[in-house]
Amino acid sequence: MTHAIQDVVVRDIDPVATEEITEVLAAAMGDGAVARWLMPDAALRRESSPEYFAIFAEHAVRHGEVYASVDPIDGKLSGVALWFPLTQAIPPPVDYDSRLKEVTGPAFDRISYLDAALEAEHPLVPHHYLAFIAVRPDRQNLGIGSSLLARHHARLDRAALPAYLEANDPRNRELYLRHGYVSRPPVLLPDGPPVWPMWREPLV
Repeated sequence: MTHAIQDVVVRDIDPVATEEITEVLAAAMGDGAVARWLMPDAALRRESSPEYFAIFAEHAVRHGEVYASVDPIDGKLSGVALWFPLTQAIPPPVDYDSRLKEVTGPAFDRISYLDAALEAEHPLVPHHYLAFIAVRPDRQNLGIGSSLLARHHARLDRAALPAYLEANDPRNRELYLRHGYVSRPPVLLPDGPPVWPMWREPLV
């Protein structure tokens, strides 16, 4: 199914098409402030990022909802959003700890710390969780991120469901504020960047 939103085509992703999702996530997020804190070694980041994000892409197509923007010229994905409907229990990714340790090596302890810190702030009430939203670097500032957000927010508003996410840099935080999210006090990583938990009530 395809949907035209603000001149950006947004479609539900094929449940088996995880490689291109992973590629977009790694390209957009693999060198961000949190990624650099998790894996200071640039070579390790480049090597590990695709396999790291593959864990979550595969998990999202099994237990979540994935939307993607499609470039009208070449048909490739220009942006993706990975949502998890936490209105019921969802299992963790298969073999998460062992797979994470294998993929990230010396960064495993920091990633485990980040996971625990974010989990401690995660709301328990039913909501939808935006785990990742990413736009290819050469397609940013074109409204793609806003279109991906609007696509799912419309559904949440109709269902009267709130949304939750973590903003990993000030620019993203400003985007989410414009889309109705309220920022909570940041999670402070040791010698690292802040991460802001954010909550959006449905528009009813």
